[in-house]
Amino acid sequence: MTTTEVKKLSKDATFYVLGVVSRFVQRRDKNDRPFWDIAVMDSEGQIEGKVWGNSEWWDIRGDLRYKTDPVEDENFSNLEGRTVGLQGKVVEFRDQNQFNFNAVYYVDQEKYPPHGFVRRSPFPADRMERDFRELIAACGEPIRKFLEHLFFEQNIWRDYSTCPAAVSLHHAYVGGLLEHSLTATQSAVAVARSYVEEGFAVDVDLVIAGGLLHDLGKLESYRLAPAPEVTLEGNVVDHIVLGYRRFMNLAEEYGLDRKTALALGHILVSHHGSREFGSPVLPATPEALIVSIADDLDFKLYCWREQTAQLEGGREITDYVPTLQRRFWKSPRKDASGAKIPGEENEA
Repeated sequence: MTTTEVKKLSKDATFYVLGVVSRFVQRRDKNDRPFWDIAVMDSEGQIEGKVWGNSEWWDIRGDLRYKTDPVEDENFSNLEGRTVGLQGKVVEFRDQNQFNFNAVYYVDQEKYPPHGFVRRSPFPADRMERDFRELIAACGEPIRKFLEHLFFEQNIWRDYSTCPAAVSLHHAYVGGLLEHSLTATQSAVAVARSYVEEGFAVDVDLVIAGGLLHDLGKLESYRLAPAPEVTLEGNVVDHIVLGYRRFMNLAEEYGLDRKTALALGHILVSHHGSREFGSPVLPATPEALIVSIADDLDFKLYCWREQTAQLEGGREITDYVPTLQRRFWKSPRKDASGAKIPGEENEA
């Protein structure tokens, strides 16, 4: 099954899934017996679960298939970035479905190459690049030339266009950073222009640059190996600090004027909106406020889309999402003409 199909299974259902391991951590239960937290990804998504101490571990790469010990077998010492098969069962814990894996299969890595199971942005790369370049082209000077220099002359674009935006919560796949930054910036520009029409002094060029650059630090915080994972720098410093440092260094090297650099730097360090969520300062300009709100909205809408897509059987409400402290509602919606969206009348 694909991860999408597994997520739709009901309690007590069994399944088999093949994918690349994105997290593999050994822990110990209250009786000091080992168990493992594991997450596996395929081209459609990711599922997480537990491998308990009584589970079976198999090496099935060659003609001979044999059971092995994950503690003694070096092939199982670090499965992150490797392709495995998992046999599992859906269980219920605290009124939510979870996955227990009772067998782990180490497969032929050449026959099932890990990079073939890494999820990618659903949006075409050429379309996203076109929209990205159009946003930059809409800026005046000095912003336009600075962004062109930073992304295409400094060659940041190569990493920026493939980097994930996270490892699990949102846009955790190849091209996720570009997709998220692009969507958030497009939303921010729409908001900024609406306020300009109402007479607010909002610098749309700063909004565009701030939106495209707000997660610059994720280039150092995440990597593909081949599944998304957090780097050492990402763990101990975090993307906000890393992004601000990198941006200010690049702005100084380019010769961007001090006030413009400071205004953009402020957007980078304040875009999470509160100290509680990691921003050292709160948004203090219209541009920073708009980018922060657009960033948060894109994150929440992504989570809504992912969670409601898993609903079946006429369900309207998702399971509780601890990270966002809410359940999502897939209510009947209408398209631009006012008609209900085809197929959703029955789903909702």
